[in-house]
Amino acid sequence: MQSCDALSCNALSCNALSCNALSCDALIIGGGPAGATAATLLAGAGWSVVVVERKAFPRPKVCGEYLSATNGPLFAALGLAEAFAELAGPLVRQTALFSGQHSVLAPLPLLRQGEDDRGRALSRQRLDALLLDRAQAVGAQILQPMRCVQLSSEGGRHLCRVESLATRRTIEIEARTVIAAHGSWDLGSLPTQPAARHSHPHDWLAFKAHFHETGLPAGLMPLLSFADGYGGMVHCEAGAASLSCCIRRSRLETLARSGGQSAGEAVLSHILQSLPVLGPVLDRARINGTWLSAGPIQPGIRGGYQHGIFAVGNVAGEAHPVVAEGISMAMQSAWLLTRLLIDHQDQLDSPAARQQVGKVYSAAWRRAFAPRIRAASAIAQWASRPRLVAATLPLLRAMPSLLTLGARLAGKAKLILNDPLELETAASPKGLPTA
Repeated sequence: MQSCDALSCNALSCNALSCNALSCDALIIGGGPAGATAATLLAGAGWSVVVVERKAFPRPKVCGEYLSATNGPLFAALGLAEAFAELAGPLVRQTALFSGQHSVLAPLPLLRQGEDDRGRALSRQRLDALLLDRAQAVGAQILQPMRCVQLSSEGGRHLCRVESLATRRTIEIEARTVIAAHGSWDLGSLPTQPAARHSHPHDWLAFKAHFHETGLPAGLMPLLSFADGYGGMVHCEAGAASLSCCIRRSRLETLARSGGQSAGEAVLSHILQSLPVLGPVLDRARINGTWLSAGPIQPGIRGGYQHGIFAVGNVAGEAHPVVAEGISMAMQSAWLLTRLLIDHQDQLDSPAARQQVGKVYSAAWRRAFAPRIRAASAIAQWASRPRLVAATLPLLRAMPSLLTLGARLAGKAKLILNDPLELETAASPKGLPTA
């Protein structure tokens, strides 16, 4: 990927106003799955797009790395279906519950009756670079590694000051539309960024590591239930399996007092002690790299239109990772938003019309993703309480289809890209003239 942080006239010659300024139809803050998806779709529709991403790619990222089969049509629309299939891990056909010494297996739900559509996983190092490379290939301009340090609005236009993390030089970007795709963990002064807050014992902290030579069967993605936490495993690429988990801060602090281990190692020891059934899966496994950590995660709904800025991905809302729908929600939220922006691009200079687009997008977002967030919250609370899980094991053994139902409630079979209601709403929102 060719990125720009030199801030020279030549590097920015494609649409520079001067050595220190740019103008574009859409400024996208964040180049992860949500931001890159929005950039590709808008640039492919003829918009001038600038993406500001503060990290250099490829980058490690705490994430479960699974993408539901619901993203198939979207990867096709992005022109990445073949590339994703070539890089990703095996088709994921089954889910499971691992609790104590027990396991219960069940099939994942199909998208459509009679069609064997399945999800797959791909490491964030590869996925993020793949998506952002595609955005650049269709015409989006990538400023990386850079960050937005100030954002203001005047007369229906946005002005953003961007700083290079390599040189500390700045550039001004004027944009007709701003899309926040920076995630929910990045602190900052932008209206859509969270402010620093005090830590709390009930905070959820996230960890991830890749392992080679595991005993995890191909095509299986188990849910790991342990005290004060939950996790999951999946094959993501080239024989590697991703183990990701969330754990309460209070439990992590207790583990840390035992000493002699890194935080990630202490979490893994706790999981293995709680889950003897996982032992054979990891007995001969070797870690690839080191443990990554992040957080606290902040599940909840924040809104698709905030302070005159459109939000996608975790900026708009975030589900507990227990349902492995974070990447899917991020990319699909970008699809919902860009459909509206493209269909009504002639009205976006009007603040009132832009606000109405924001309301329609927020409503479509809630209809598509709020049920996943609620289901994820309930499943996370259940999975992190082993005694409660143990009490339900007899029922799950008798009716494994309940695990399939849980996956369906989490959005594994909701194909919003072909949902007539979503398409109708996006194409002609109430109160807006047709473009």
